Amino acid sequence: MSASVGDEGPFVVLLVEDNPADARLTQEAFADAGRSVSLEWVRDGDDAMAFLRRHPPYTEAPRPHLVLLDLNMPRKDGRATLTEIKGDAALKALPVVVLTTSESRMDVEESYRAHANAYVTKPLDMDELVAKIGALCDFWLNGVAAVPGKPAGR
Repeated sequence: MSASVGDEGPFVVLLVEDNPADARLTQEAFADAGRSVSLEWVRDGDDAMAFLRRHPPYTEAPRPHLVLLDLNMPRKDGRATLTEIKGDAALKALPVVVLTTSESRMDVEESYRAHANAYVTKPLDMDELVAKIGALCDFWLNGVAAVPGKPAGR
């Protein structure tokens, strides 16, 4: 699902989510919220880092403007992935929003200590998910916050 954002091409969101059903629901939530983005999906932190660094098989991957990161995944989980992204000079300015089912205060605090840009709990209700995705888009895509590499208001 993609659409153009001005003359610069699509606004690219990298979804790091191990559950295919949750990935599909997130994609549907973007569509239902009326938000056109290029949603790229990888299943774990190892694949996310390969995607972000354009390592095989992601050598032609688009540079994302926003990462939506689940915490609880196999192989490299979201916590380790967030730490690696924010510790990499080439990636640390990339906005990372933790999008997870965890409501644990410890997970929230650890995510912010690791420099997550936001922490959003995934609701079980699709209407609530659509509302949260819409709010994320309003903030990150519509000029409330200028995402690196994209002018405000796009």
